[in-house]
Amino acid sequence: MSTPHERVLALAAGLAVTSTLLVAPAAIADPAKTGIKITLPALSGRYPVGTTDLHLVDNARQDPWQPAVKRELMVTVTYPAKRDGQRTDWMTPGVAPHVDALASIPDLLDLPVGTVDWAGSRRQARTGATADRSDDWPVVVFSHGFGSSKELNAGLTDDLASRGYVVASISHTGEAAAVEFPGGRVVPASLDQEDPSIWKPSIDARVADSRFVLDQLTRLERGDNPDAERDPLPRGLAGSLDLSKVGIYGHSYGGYTAAETMYHDRRFDAGMNVDGSMAWSDTEYGEAVKHGLDRPFMLVGGDLVDPATGQVFEHSHVDTTIDPTWGAFWSTQRGWKRDLHFDKSTHYSFTDLQIVAPQLTSVLKPGKKEELVGAIDANRSLKAQHEYFGGFFDHHLKRRDGRLFGPAGPARHPDTRFIV
Repeated sequence: MSTPHERVLALAAGLAVTSTLLVAPAAIADPAKTGIKITLPALSGRYPVGTTDLHLVDNARQDPWQPAVKRELMVTVTYPAKRDGQRTDWMTPGVAPHVDALASIPDLLDLPVGTVDWAGSRRQARTGATADRSDDWPVVVFSHGFGSSKELNAGLTDDLASRGYVVASISHTGEAAAVEFPGGRVVPASLDQEDPSIWKPSIDARVADSRFVLDQLTRLERGDNPDAERDPLPRGLAGSLDLSKVGIYGHSYGGYTAAETMYHDRRFDAGMNVDGSMAWSDTEYGEAVKHGLDRPFMLVGGDLVDPATGQVFEHSHVDTTIDPTWGAFWSTQRGWKRDLHFDKSTHYSFTDLQIVAPQLTSVLKPGKKEELVGAIDANRSLKAQHEYFGGFFDHHLKRRDGRLFGPAGPARHPDTRFIV
């Protein structure tokens, strides 16, 4: 088991804080007991949002973790839509028990299994919604953190879609807490996240996943159906994507994925790393760090607390105590760059746990909410994330200047600042 300081280093590296994230849902909630339903926040954009899931199979690539089979992914596509269809469940029946088990560990919510009704909570997005064809929408690919899931970022990606984007959120099979494929087949996490030998193959697989997903979205835009089961696509979705304007972002190891994908694939025009280091070992930095990018890239950081000492470190390109990769990237980055910091936030403040934790204060252990998502006001933090994340892609993909990103200095929202 890692030491407390090593656990902080692992967090900065974009990895899960403990190998217990590999636990299977040994205990399943009693179906006769109803857990707490979570209310996901209203969308901040002008458009209602539709959603659909794609089962994608890469016949040109073997799965790095199961070499006998082809690489397959589940991808959630959210898009501006008409106000039809039904609000969709936040998590599928197969994924929810694994997220429940994940949330029960001490490093996260530390709640008894069944406390939260993950499957019974609903997103703002609607299944079966007709795509809004009033414009051609830029595309953004999203990559989740190591050992986490795209479902725990659905509130944020749905909101980005409400601002006029088609967002493709990837479940990285083998790393994700669980992935449910058609027919109810569930593939849980299978990797020991404390094993350094998997980190380089993992980032390589993630980059390949991201590029493959963009390939399949290109097929979809041309009128082909890339879904392995050929399930019907939402009405109007094909023909509504603007693939001349493509962004990518991710949380934790997903932020590293965004930078590396941009380095290897020039179809991605702008990217954002939300609180993830950009290296696959203490000494081996990513290609984007070593060489920089010639396209826009933004770093978004929170605070890291050493559990052994209580010392607070600022995840930024200036404070290199915990994560030197951001400083190295800052010196090589040739394109537009910003380093946006959220004071009093934590690593998980940039996931849907920032909305979950305040709704569970009556059942959480004392101090757990602040330990998990920091002392930052959740509503203010969420509002700032919506505006800055959407504003970043507006600025670089839609060429709209919302005057959010001056050269440097104070940021518009409380608790946020640009670090120079």
